[in-house]
Amino acid sequence: MKDAAPQTIYLKDYTPFGFIVDGVELTFRLNPTKTRVLSKIRFRPNPEATDKRFFLHGEQLKLITAKIDGAETTPRTVDGGIEVDVPSAPFTWEAEVEINPEANTALEGLYMSNGMYCTQCEAEGFRKITYYPDRPDVMATFTVRIEGDVSSTPELLSNGNGDEYGTDQTVTPASNYAVWIDPWPKPAYLFALVAGDLVAHEDTFKTVSGKDVKLSIYVRPGDEHKCAFGMEALKKSMKWDEEVYGREYDLDEFNIVAVDDFNMGAMENKGLNIFNSSCVLASPETATDGNFERIEAIIAHEYFHNWTGNRITCRDWFQLCLKEGLTVFRDAQFTADMRSEPVKRIDDVLALRGRQFPEDQGPLSHPVRPESFQEINNFYTATVYEKGAEVIGMLKTLVGDDAYAKALDLYFDRHDGQACTIEDWIKVFEDSTGRDLTQFKLWYSQSGTPEVTVREDYEGDTFTLHLSQSSAPTPGQNTKAPQVIPVAVGLLNDNGDEVLPTEVLELTETEQSFTFKGHATRPIPSVLRGFSAPVTLAQNIDNSRRAFLLAHDTDPFNRWEAGRNLARDSLIGAIVDGTPHNADYLAGLKTLLRDETLDPAYRALMLVQPSQSELAGILHKQGHTPDPAAIHAATESLRDAKANALADLLPDIYSANQVAGPFSPEAEPAGKRSLANAALSLLTRLDGGEAAAKQYQSADNMTLQLAAFGALLDAGMGENATTAFYDQWKGDRLVIDKWFSLQVMFAKPEDLATTVTTLTQHADFDWKNPNRFRAVMGVMAAHHAGFHHTSGASYQVFADWLIKLDPVNPQTTARMCSALQTWKRYDTDRQTILKAQLKRIAGQNGLSRDTTEMVTRILEA
Repeated sequence: MKDAAPQTIYLKDYTPFGFIVDGVELTFRLNPTKTRVLSKIRFRPNPEATDKRFFLHGEQLKLITAKIDGAETTPRTVDGGIEVDVPSAPFTWEAEVEINPEANTALEGLYMSNGMYCTQCEAEGFRKITYYPDRPDVMATFTVRIEGDVSSTPELLSNGNGDEYGTDQTVTPASNYAVWIDPWPKPAYLFALVAGDLVAHEDTFKTVSGKDVKLSIYVRPGDEHKCAFGMEALKKSMKWDEEVYGREYDLDEFNIVAVDDFNMGAMENKGLNIFNSSCVLASPETATDGNFERIEAIIAHEYFHNWTGNRITCRDWFQLCLKEGLTVFRDAQFTADMRSEPVKRIDDVLALRGRQFPEDQGPLSHPVRPESFQEINNFYTATVYEKGAEVIGMLKTLVGDDAYAKALDLYFDRHDGQACTIEDWIKVFEDSTGRDLTQFKLWYSQSGTPEVTVREDYEGDTFTLHLSQSSAPTPGQNTKAPQVIPVAVGLLNDNGDEVLPTEVLELTETEQSFTFKGHATRPIPSVLRGFSAPVTLAQNIDNSRRAFLLAHDTDPFNRWEAGRNLARDSLIGAIVDGTPHNADYLAGLKTLLRDETLDPAYRALMLVQPSQSELAGILHKQGHTPDPAAIHAATESLRDAKANALADLLPDIYSANQVAGPFSPEAEPAGKRSLANAALSLLTRLDGGEAAAKQYQSADNMTLQLAAFGALLDAGMGENATTAFYDQWKGDRLVIDKWFSLQVMFAKPEDLATTVTTLTQHADFDWKNPNRFRAVMGVMAAHHAGFHHTSGASYQVFADWLIKLDPVNPQTTARMCSALQTWKRYDTDRQTILKAQLKRIAGQNGLSRDTTEMVTRILEA
């Protein structure tokens, strides 16, 4: 039978829980299949609640006993939990339940990962641990006692500060226990427990007030050498948060644990952050520069949640962007400060356009703060995270840096220890700035990507920019009101000199005009500098103007954008009517790459072409039916054209950006390696892989080795390297994820389904491990030409695996379904095949609620 039909939950129906929790005591008696959880929870009636029903969430729990004030009681089983008759005065609830961590393959609640006990409670995993009001607005202090087998679980960790430890050698097997006290009230989704055979990489951090905080990264034995970078990233994050936001850490210790089986990247549990191993473990031999930067950013993100998510949390899951959007914005600021601000901004916009824009423009579109959901796990989306961060950035742009800092201080002072809403967040800014933000708040309630159209007039000495905004209909929202859109603009003269520094124009109406007087010659506008708002820009300018901006724009983002648009238009022209690739683009690119005053990482980004999926979206928007084979051919042709146009420059760039001396993951050497590897990718198209083969043999770090491996695969010369790479790294699970991914990434489109099928038959393909599954299936879905090959074979393989995974891990399955959201872009034959596969998934008996919701939304759009 199918799971019960998903129930729609609405923001408008929110009511506070009927009881306040004054304290939680938990005891865990760990056993792989029969863990006992004893809870003792003090409740009192909530005078602000209208619903006085005592309901506790609970799933997959075996109730042993239940008591109220020491007297046994028999709860009533209802959908999603239990109900009990309780006193109208304060009382103590006690329960003992049994759970089976070993059988918990969904990786929610308490589960096992290669012998390690681990929890994941966001969003609704705590209800799989014990009966509790599992909702974010119920906050309480926790005292946790963990009892285990001293041989298999020598380390016993939970939230807060360690208070008591002990062992009992008189029993068989010998047992140990630990007691943890978290003095700060938290919702259940921030609860964490880890127990296992772990080794700690330790350090300390002295806070701004002089308190010494013990820092530990816990890993499996053998991974100790991969912790040093993560520890330094943590200390940088703690220092940065003190200096930039005035936030000091509030416990005596801070622990991170690396876990192999984890659905997410990491989780910000108070004082005990649990990380996917791929997001914390790194050494020069096994991690690329991209891995190092991602680890630094994720560690910062989870640490910053200590205040923006933990000390101040969200009232309900509709407010998820309150903590995630703000914390993503904060981690972006951190990375910009640690590395390159222009490169970080470009990277963020690439991610936004690659993930969030398609979401905004398709069947899964929803506001930053949705009005309803069925499964909250399906709303951990690019819209909530990345667009949510863009909304914070716009707010900071509109009020200014000083006013933003003042508002954040008020936010922390006013709402510390509370579960808040977007209204609370907006009011802080209104109160601190005196500004009415009613219209700005539409960014939280309206879905879709606005389009800003730009027209220009020049008469006498007056230059005028005419701006208009429009938003296409999205599911449930056919009409949209004008939003507040900050449009950062600068003006250049025809020599490339800046005659008007960046100025922020506030577009608040459907159409507005902005005049600039005193210009003896017609200026050249640079519009939407720094990508000041998450919009698309419609601006009727020719390629000579773009080439000018590529050469002269003083805004790094818009200079990159000019080159990107030249490449995009060149590709679109080649796809639609066979137009030769743009000579201005190739010439401008050559000039820019010669400019050694520019950051190597920035120059490397200039060589990155628009993705095939992005091109398909543009073609669809222009009224064309995207042909994945034609898109693939055009992108390959442009790469060849770039290689030939830069032939005399590539060897010098490659040589000049080799990094001597010991490996460092810092920004400067990483940028040089990035540019050298970008040059190598093009050089391989000219030398048949000679330079790549030499780099593969001589590489002393994973950044160089993996880039050379990829170049050889791209050139069709990777057979020997594939075997050698596996033989060298078969003992390292994270590196073997890379080995799987690259073979999928560089498969010929016609061979993708066969390549994936072969890899899934490999002994190391552990499909129950989320990292390994994503390494193959996630990369398969991103291989545009292969995934959408006319045979439909990839659609079949992908659907087969989603159907297989869903009973085991619904959360990962549902998130992978988003790869199918663009199915209506394509021709009738592809649509027919895709629709049949979607219906096949939807028709499975026992399909999870998570996947049911995703597939239904995609089909019904």
